[in-house]
Amino acid sequence: MNPKAFAPAHFLWAFENGVATVTLNRPERKNPLTFESYAELRDMFRALGYVPEVKAVIMRGAGGNFCSGGDVHEIIGPLVKMDMIGLMNFTRMTGDLVKAMRNCPQPIIAAVNGVCAGAGAIMAMASDIRLAAEGAKTAFLFNRVGLAGCDMGACAILPRIIGHGRASELLFYGRNMSAEEGERWGFFNKIVPVAGLDAEAKGWAARIAAGPSFANGMTKNQLNMEWSMSLDMAIEAEAQAQAICMQTQDFERAYNAFVAKKQPVFEGN
Repeated sequence: MNPKAFAPAHFLWAFENGVATVTLNRPERKNPLTFESYAELRDMFRALGYVPEVKAVIMRGAGGNFCSGGDVHEIIGPLVKMDMIGLMNFTRMTGDLVKAMRNCPQPIIAAVNGVCAGAGAIMAMASDIRLAAEGAKTAFLFNRVGLAGCDMGACAILPRIIGHGRASELLFYGRNMSAEEGERWGFFNKIVPVAGLDAEAKGWAARIAAGPSFANGMTKNQLNMEWSMSLDMAIEAEAQAQAICMQTQDFERAYNAFVAKKQPVFEGN
């Protein structure tokens, strides 16, 4: 995957100064997902593990909304006619998108505006950093369409972000979470004016891209891996991870810059 030449079929892609921007681009329908866009997003995040030129990823939606979830006509309609094998293939494929987002080494910043619902809320949840525009509304609305809240890892990830009781409330009721609630609960890192959302996301991404990308990837890996570790296992895993990072040239660059009273310039190796 060449980040400068990548041309996806189902969303927009831009790459500049180490930052990739993924824009869901069906604004007339509030950027819903289709079978094809789910799969292409999954494949893209898997491929990013082998694209060191990309240091950070911004996910956003076009036209004032983030993502309204699965397209009612192109996904929901066909699902009610599928047999169990077809349904399992679909639900595993959507879950694979979350796995790909969590396993790609680049930190992902979700720039959430307007409607962020269903699978859109899940993609925001699966990101590493979440910024909200004023007035953004996030809903894990599966319960409202007759489905369980345990969709695409929501019952595993959401309680770790906002706590069990709050996650239970959102998943049982499927109600909107306001931007203010989301920030207060720890789902959103920051709320910004609508007009400043993209610039804010670019600023956060630029700071990540200027950092030690190999070490950032190691941090994301450990944040994922340590969910299922005991404290002893986690401390040992971090000791090994940090020893690996101490062999990088970026670590030496940081030391030399400190000695010279300069800002380090990291190169990701």
